[in-house]
Amino acid sequence: MPWLIKYKTNPITGKKLKLANLVRMRFHKNTDGKYHCPVLFKTFNENSHIVAVGTTGNVFSYQAIEELNIKTKNWKDLITDEKFTRADVITIQDPTNLDKFNLQSFHHLKHNMKLPDADLKAKGDPSYYMKSTNAETTQTLKELYKGYKGDELLRSIGAPSTSKQVKVDKYNTTNLSTGEVAASFTSTATTPKTQSTVQARDTDEVRYSYVKTKGYVTLKTNFGRVNLELHCDVAPKTCENFIGLCKKGYYNGTSFHRLIRNFMIQGGDPTGTGTGGKSLWGEDFKDEFNTNLSHSERGILSMANAGKNSNKSQFFITFRSCPHLDRKHTIFGKVVGGIKTLTEFEKIETDKKTDKPKSKIVLEEATVFVNPFEEADQKLAEMRAQDALDEENQAKTLQIKAEKLAAPKEYRSGVGKFVKVATTAPPAAAVTSQASTQKYVKNEAASSSKLKMNNFGGW
Repeated sequence: MPWLIKYKTNPITGKKLKLANLVRMRFHKNTDGKYHCPVLFKTFNENSHIVAVGTTGNVFSYQAIEELNIKTKNWKDLITDEKFTRADVITIQDPTNLDKFNLQSFHHLKHNMKLPDADLKAKGDPSYYMKSTNAETTQTLKELYKGYKGDELLRSIGAPSTSKQVKVDKYNTTNLSTGEVAASFTSTATTPKTQSTVQARDTDEVRYSYVKTKGYVTLKTNFGRVNLELHCDVAPKTCENFIGLCKKGYYNGTSFHRLIRNFMIQGGDPTGTGTGGKSLWGEDFKDEFNTNLSHSERGILSMANAGKNSNKSQFFITFRSCPHLDRKHTIFGKVVGGIKTLTEFEKIETDKKTDKPKSKIVLEEATVFVNPFEEADQKLAEMRAQDALDEENQAKTLQIKAEKLAAPKEYRSGVGKFVKVATTAPPAAAVTSQASTQKYVKNEAASSSKLKMNNFGGW
C-alpha cells in the first residue's frame, strides 16, 4: 500500500497500477491453522499451484478450478456461486513457472526503488492518513487505542485451537453431540467431520454436583473475629471464588472501605477505593440467585457488584433486613459467630460524603476451616481412579479369555497332539448295553433248546 500510494506502479512489472485495481484475497484455514483449499481441503505449501477468482477474491487450488470450472465450463465461484470468466482467474503461485525466481527482472530492484524507513514507520500510525483532526477527536482516538485488541482477536481467530480436549466419562456425559458433523455437512467453511462426538458437561458443573455441605471461614479483624457459614451447595461458583481468594491471602491486610449504619459494611477491595478487585479467575462471573435465600436478617453475606453478572472480589455484610437487594446481589453466606463484632463496626463514625469509616477497619487474616470443593474434587478423582482400575482389570480378564480361546487345546505330546482320539475303554453305558445283549442271547438260546420241533403237544 505505501508503495502504491507513493509510486502508483506495480513494483514487479513497473506498469501503472491504481488502488482500485487491487483485489482483496480471501484465504481459508483448516482446524490446524494452516492455509488450504476450501473445496479439496488440500493444505497449501511451496509446491502447490494456487489461484484466485478475481471477482470474489476466494483462493483455491488450481486443481479445483480446473476440474470443477474449466473442464465443466461452469464459470461460477465454488463458494459464492458468483459468475466469472477465464480472464478473472489470477495465479498466485505456480511451481512450474521458474521466472518468478528471477529477482533481477523485478522493476523496483532494477531501478533501486524503495520506500524510506521513516515513511514506513510514519505510515504505520493510523493518524498519518487523517488530514486534520480537532482536539476532541484526537483525545477520543487516544483513549480507544489504549484498550484496542483488534489485532490480537484476529490472530486468535486464525490460530489453531489450543483448548484441551475433555475426556467424556459417565460423570460428565450428556445426551447431546457437539454438532460438528452437522456443521461440516451444511457449511463449506468447516472441516468435514464424519464421526459424531458426545458433548461433555462443563467441568465446574460436574464438580459442583458433588458439593453437598457448607463451607466455614473466619475473618480476623482489628475489632474482633467474624465467623462465616458459606452456602457452597446453593451458590458454588461464588463460594469457590471467596474461599479461593481467602486461601491465596488476597483479603489479608485489606480494609472495609464503606460503612452505612443500619444498612451494611463493604470490603474485599485491595485498593480500598471501592473500584478495584479481581475474581479468583481474573474475570467477572455470573450471579447465582436462589429463591430460598433472602437479605432477610442481620449478618447476611452477599456479593457487591457493578451491575448484572459483574461479580469480582468485593462483598458486604448486612446490618439489618434488606429485601430490596434480592435478585440484585448474590447471597452466599451468613454470620454464625461474631455478631458483637458487627455491632462494634456499626458504632464507627464515617465520612458523610464517601461513607468511609474514620477509624480503619482492617481484615488482618481470612482463615478457611472447611472447604467442600477440595473434598468434592478428591471424591471425584477417587471415583474416576477406581473406574479406571476396574476398566483395566476388566480389559486384562478379557485378554486372558481371548488368549485361552485363541490357543488350541493339546491332548498329548508329539505329532497329532491337537487331535482328539477316542479312548480304548468303552464308556459305562456301552458296557451295560453289551452285558444285557449277551444275557438276552443266552436266554433265547436256552429257551430254544427246550422247545423241540418234533413234538407239537405243547402248542
